[in-house]
Amino acid sequence: MKYIDDFIKYLGVVKKDSSYTLVNYRNDLMELYDFYTDIVNIDEVIAREYLEYMYSRNLNRNSISRKLSSIRSFYNYLVREGIVSVNYFRDISNPKRAKALPRYAKDVDLNIMFDYFDKSKAIDQRNLLILEMLYATGVRVMELVNIKISDIDRYNNSIKIFGKGSKERMVFYGAYASDTLDLYLKDGRVKLSCGKDSEYLFLNKNGGVLSTRYVRKMIDDVVRKCGIDYHISPHTIRHTFATDMLNAGCDLMSVKELLGHSSIDTTSIYTHVSNEQIKQVYEFAHPRAKDN
Repeated sequence: MKYIDDFIKYLGVVKKDSSYTLVNYRNDLMELYDFYTDIVNIDEVIAREYLEYMYSRNLNRNSISRKLSSIRSFYNYLVREGIVSVNYFRDISNPKRAKALPRYAKDVDLNIMFDYFDKSKAIDQRNLLILEMLYATGVRVMELVNIKISDIDRYNNSIKIFGKGSKERMVFYGAYASDTLDLYLKDGRVKLSCGKDSEYLFLNKNGGVLSTRYVRKMIDDVVRKCGIDYHISPHTIRHTFATDMLNAGCDLMSVKELLGHSSIDTTSIYTHVSNEQIKQVYEFAHPRAKDN
């Protein structure tokens, strides 16, 4: 347990990983600890037995790959610290990764959600702005709640975002988000601040920083109340942003930069969604693409 705690502290302080990432690392490592408590004396046999154990639990390939990545990072850390001499998980290959197409929200359903809020209420002004900003910018939910007033350039409709690994990028927002932002700053945020001086854009009802958990729950509630019959999360809206940008003709490299991806390969999965849209248009429009 001590070594796991030390590793999690290292990730938070040195690597500056998000709290969400730290929770995932800890959960992955605690599962290994529950399987074999003497974690500093794991050998190649135990490492491969743990891989077989994960397969026996019918975990999907992506989950196994993520867990192996967490464990490899942990043992790399232990090797650097001189606690163990060999990382036996280093040579264990990931299962072939399943590339599921990202899910995205339908435009008609997003519009229903945008129309749900009562703009005369402070909380609804804030929640509408959350939805507008998620869709306008494609930011991650953790990035959203960490936006500070000083990060926003209202003249250029741009926001400075600090993403994974504290990487900085610029995102932009349009007229709808701008109008909602103006209303929220003049009215809703003033009421929610409760007289406190906060640097953050999104405040809870007590004037504190809004949590990612609240954002996810709020969107779940709006989806349910709007009668939408499929799951929409903050990440679904991020996928929708990327898909809509590509379908409208935006180039892949620009979408990569807006999303804050480190590799173009990560962004390229959205081209499959875009190509599927093109295929549907073709089959509908071409006179010899369908049966007579």
